[in-house]
Amino acid sequence: MWFFARDPVRDFPFELSPEPPEGSPPGPWVLHRGRKKATGSPVSIFVYDVKPGAEEQTQVAKAAFKRLKTLRHPNILAYIDGLETDKCLHVVTEAVTPLGVYLKARAEADGLKELELSWGLHQIVKALSFLVNDCSLIHNNVCMAAVFVDRAGEWKLGGLDYMYSAQGNGGGPPRKGIPELEQYDPPELADGSGRAVREKWSADMWRLGCLIWEVFNGSLPRAAALRNPGKIPKSLVPHYCELVGANPKVRPNPARFLQNCRAPGGFMNNRFVETNLFLEEIQIKEPAEKQKFFQELSKSLDSFPEDFCRHKVLPQLLTAFEFGNAGAVVLTPLFKVGKFLSAEEYQQKIIPVVVKMFSSTDRAMRIRLLQQMEQFIQYLDEPTVNTQIFPHVVHGFLDTNPAIREQTVKSMLLLAPKLNETNLNVELMKHFARLQAKDEQGPIRCNTTVCLGKIGSYLSATTRHRVLTSAFSRATKDPFAPSRVAGVLGFAATHNLYSMNDCAHKILPVLCGLTVDPEKSVRDQAFKAIRSFLSKLESVSEDPTQLAEVEKDVHAASSPGMGGAAASWAGWAVTGVSSLTSKLIRVHPTAAPAETNVPQRPAPEGEWETQEEGKDTEEDSSAADRWDDEDWGSLEQEAESVLAQRDDWSTRNQASRAGQASNPGHRSQESDWSSWEAEGSWEQDWQEPSPPEPPPEGTRLASEYNWGGPEPSDKGDPFAALSVHREAGAQSRRDSWGDDNWEGLETESRQVKAELARKKREERRREMEAKRAEKKAAKGPMKLGTRKLD
Repeated sequence: MWFFARDPVRDFPFELSPEPPEGSPPGPWVLHRGRKKATGSPVSIFVYDVKPGAEEQTQVAKAAFKRLKTLRHPNILAYIDGLETDKCLHVVTEAVTPLGVYLKARAEADGLKELELSWGLHQIVKALSFLVNDCSLIHNNVCMAAVFVDRAGEWKLGGLDYMYSAQGNGGGPPRKGIPELEQYDPPELADGSGRAVREKWSADMWRLGCLIWEVFNGSLPRAAALRNPGKIPKSLVPHYCELVGANPKVRPNPARFLQNCRAPGGFMNNRFVETNLFLEEIQIKEPAEKQKFFQELSKSLDSFPEDFCRHKVLPQLLTAFEFGNAGAVVLTPLFKVGKFLSAEEYQQKIIPVVVKMFSSTDRAMRIRLLQQMEQFIQYLDEPTVNTQIFPHVVHGFLDTNPAIREQTVKSMLLLAPKLNETNLNVELMKHFARLQAKDEQGPIRCNTTVCLGKIGSYLSATTRHRVLTSAFSRATKDPFAPSRVAGVLGFAATHNLYSMNDCAHKILPVLCGLTVDPEKSVRDQAFKAIRSFLSKLESVSEDPTQLAEVEKDVHAASSPGMGGAAASWAGWAVTGVSSLTSKLIRVHPTAAPAETNVPQRPAPEGEWETQEEGKDTEEDSSAADRWDDEDWGSLEQEAESVLAQRDDWSTRNQASRAGQASNPGHRSQESDWSSWEAEGSWEQDWQEPSPPEPPPEGTRLASEYNWGGPEPSDKGDPFAALSVHREAGAQSRRDSWGDDNWEGLETESRQVKAELARKKREERRREMEAKRAEKKAAKGPMKLGTRKLD
């Protein structure tokens, strides 16, 4: 029976990358890239091949293997696994890159900022402080070749081959035998002087000075070059000079060196170092400290390295949300860091957190999510939006906080393209109808109209025909002037979705009524829209063959490309109305919006009125181009001017409005419009009652006939008198068309009814008083202070 020995290298759970070694440092080890066989996660593998006659180097490699396996510190290269055989040594660590290779790559790209260098040197000095002060170990190999950088940009101290104990129980420092490494030895080791007065950290601090020089100036040619600081920052030069001083006694302890550099104005006293130090201790910080830190973090992320944000800040943000109850404060920095992620990483790390946040009842988190939606909406798929996000978002329409209602409305601009048929055409329209009709905040009603104009192209053809005209018509009768402007511009932005019949019979009558609006901004926009719609109708009238082309979008399926005409309008509307709404709500949270002297909105029915079917419509390309060229202005400027501007139109009509208020029977033109829309009819109340036409020539009156009586009497026939009186009344009505007396039979009947009702109330009151008097007289006066005897 034969037994075959197993190959330990083949059974090792890590494998080397086929790529050549990357920048291996001088020494016995060769650095390879590798990966874990089970998961494919990247690692770094240091390989030492045992060679005959190199027993001393083999002992050094085995000692380094042992040291790295037992030392654990955030700033020392992290050991993962290892393999020791007669032929080789394998040490597996976290995936790292030699510092020299990293600095060269960054210099060729965008350069390395001083913030990164300050934190990197801080980490190396902290590792030396741990070795010297806590472990009583001398590293004995601090140089560029012993420092590595992980994927987050963190600097790690490695190269533990020549480490020895500071207490002398393990013998003296091992011999290196490599000239590239011996050039970093301090001068006192070369001449053997100063051994009695030097500190245990003196040699390593000299080598730290050499590392600082190489980081800023490149490879060190000789020790004499240390006298010239070169590109070392001025704030670091005094502390650097202490490190490379000839007297080893004055070289500072690593902990003291950190303290000096962290002093006010020091090289390591900056926001980046402070952020890293806080993240290292975030688990033991108080909740109030965490809240303040995350609030200030987003301001600094723009100046931080991308790798640091992705691999160090992001995990801490996700952990703080999942387990630290950080709340809404993590959202802003979270979405800022998300910009550095690929689409796949964003789906894996950010989207699950976002979906979970939408189910939160925290108002601060909900409004932050709505405000930041633009940053993550592109990564959300339609099933996620319709099943996990939209059902939670719609609760914002019913919120008592106006700011949440406003942000919920504006978020529909981003969610509408991803909503399904039911959510978009039924659920969303129901909420929009209620907001536009019943919301007490004028800016929110205005925002609803603006949003509807923008998403109109995504609605189905049936919903467009049923909703758009009624919604924009309702907006034109809103007491809040910017809402009326938004209604006019809504018609303009969706002009290609109306048939010629709708333009002529439904839209133009509404716009014409706004030409006498008390606000000039409303009148100006109404005149522009009227001219555009008239131009559209005239072009079709001149060339009827254009009708099919102009109306092709009316019954077309919903398409985002159809909303091109509304793009520029929605741009100013969202920004302008947003700031206006926030301003009004912030300054007057409970005050009613400013209202101009126009008729109140009709009593809402909760849904937009259903209207008759019409023909399809779309404007030709030339007219569409002219439409986009119109200067619609800024709604924010118009709204602010509306609140302070009153022109001669209002003063000119004050007398007539006062007369209308004093006359309860008077019916204004605007009130007719309100009842016209509330009834859902577009054909009523348009024609004034015309007087009876005179009979045709030759027609005999009833009094001229002999109805079978005796002889004609000399007395005038009563029918003739009535006929003459009726003709005289008809003539007087025709002649009095320009008079100011507009009160008709309806007004008289109302006055008669009111007088009858008043008389009935007065009679009823007298009857009640008489009955009370009779009861009082029958009972007699009441006696106080008496008791009923048994």
